[in-house]
Amino acid sequence: MRGKPAKKRMLLGDPVFKSKIVNRMINIVMQSGKKSIAESVVYGAIDRLNEDRKEGLRMFETAVKNVMPQQEVRSKRVGGATYQVPMPLKHERSEALALRWLITAARNKKGKPMEEKLYEELNNAYQSMGDAIKKRDDTHRMADANRAFAHFARR
Repeated sequence: MRGKPAKKRMLLGDPVFKSKIVNRMINIVMQSGKKSIAESVVYGAIDRLNEDRKEGLRMFETAVKNVMPQQEVRSKRVGGATYQVPMPLKHERSEALALRWLITAARNKKGKPMEEKLYEELNNAYQSMGDAIKKRDDTHRMADANRAFAHFARR
């Protein structure tokens, strides 16, 4: 590894809910530095989840929690062969993957405004279905299939 590892920046909460996870979601949705548009998309999707803002935020957090994976496979080179080794995930990485998968699933849908697509994906994730949940299940399935190589994780 060259140089020093990057320092973690502490994010503040978003302006409306004072929630760090909503702020991270806004930053991932944002494209070309247009934060106000990203905020309106995310807040609009949360408002659609439930007319009560606190309940909408709770539903959003539950949806993200439903998508968060517990483990993933990482490539590890041992003796000239590359193995897919299942590894447990830290909370921060798990949360980042969940947010990324939710947004990717929403962006892959066509023909609707982003706010509506994000709402549908969050609602599906809240009910434990949809593309982001499928991605989490595929990740878990891959980790289970490669459990035989788990002993390489401790090298």
